[in-house]
Amino acid sequence: MSRRASLPGASELFRITSSPALDLPPAPAQPAPSTGNGTGNGSADGDGQAHKNQLTRAARSGSGRTKHDAKITVYVSGDELLAMEQARLNLRAKHGLVLDRGRLVREAVAVLLADFDAAGEESVLVQRLRAGAEGGKETEN
Repeated sequence: MSRRASLPGASELFRITSSPALDLPPAPAQPAPSTGNGTGNGSADGDGQAHKNQLTRAARSGSGRTKHDAKITVYVSGDELLAMEQARLNLRAKHGLVLDRGRLVREAVAVLLADFDAAGEESVLVQRLRAGAEGGKETEN
């Protein structure tokens, strides 16, 4: 028996892995942006604004498992992190959805922003931020 450790080869280390749970449906095709109202100045009229809102809502979906070019750091409390992990594990156990924390956060942000685009003043985001500001919870700069 050899005392040397048995390590995997390069073909095993760099193989492409895929799982049906990780395969995402193709992104919906985005319509071409409008060129304005035909007057040549490129200004959007009422129809152009509706088209812009439609594109914005279509773009409001989590980006899934792709390479991202921007990064932010968000600090959360221990209770918030625990709740996020419990939600992630619940999605896996009860719904068969395997995802990491980043994907969970991206989807949550997409849902919240889509609601804000659709509901404006009545959105969950505005209501929660107003309730937090009235309660004196606003401590971030």
